[in-house]
Amino acid sequence: MKEILIEVSFHTVKITLLVFLMMLLVDLIGVLTKGKLEDLIKKGLGAQYVLTSFLGITPGCFGAFINVSLYIHGLISFGAIVGGMIATSGDEAFIMLSLFPRKAVFLFLILFILGILFGWLSDKIINLLKIKVCEECYLHEYHPHKLTVNHYFKEHIWNHILKKHIWKVFLWTFFTLLVIELGLKFFNLENLIKGNHFLILLFSVLIGILPQSGPHLIFVFLFSKGLIPFSILLASSIVQDGHGMLPLLSFSVKDSIKVKIFNFIFGILIGIILLSIGL
Repeated sequence: MKEILIEVSFHTVKITLLVFLMMLLVDLIGVLTKGKLEDLIKKGLGAQYVLTSFLGITPGCFGAFINVSLYIHGLISFGAIVGGMIATSGDEAFIMLSLFPRKAVFLFLILFILGILFGWLSDKIINLLKIKVCEECYLHEYHPHKLTVNHYFKEHIWNHILKKHIWKVFLWTFFTLLVIELGLKFFNLENLIKGNHFLILLFSVLIGILPQSGPHLIFVFLFSKGLIPFSILLASSIVQDGHGMLPLLSFSVKDSIKVKIFNFIFGILIGIILLSIGL
């Protein structure tokens, strides 16, 4: 037990430090390029799907928060926000990059393509079924805030990355790794999972409904250890979006539920198809 705790603690600290450094880099890039979004939005629906999906695959919640802001200001369509959330993996993206970088980049590329495709399809569906969305949204000019060094360090690094994310990443990583290691050692977890892939798939997309970074980590670590196939990780990633849904949930519960319904359907269908063919 002592050896397990030492090993888990070591990997947790290493992963958390890597996540912190990546968060700093991604956040800085996002802030510096935020002012160019409006020009891209004006290029039409096709550009919206590409933009929101690209922001979605940006590790962390920054891209998802921008997508929500654009949506509630009436600047992007319902399909665009669906596509953005499909592409979003939240803080788990940082951990995937630290554990299996090449496979993570491949996963993000697939999510980017699916975000564009399903974003377009979602708009077609809501228009065909005459589903009302974004009733509270209003169109006006988008104004990114001015950035100062003091503001950046105080709000972005201290209040956002350190106080809201890093400690949660550390705790979720530690306890998830601990549960998996104990399960492998004492409860024959490997055989239990490998014999119930369809049940694990269903569980993964149900967990993905939660607007929270952390629960999805169990599937990230299971995949990193070769215990679940890529199809389950992909399905879970399609449905879950870290903290990305929280701002939209506070703005419109109805629209949040609709986005999650679309993403759940897309996620479970893709998961079943890929799992059925052995991926």
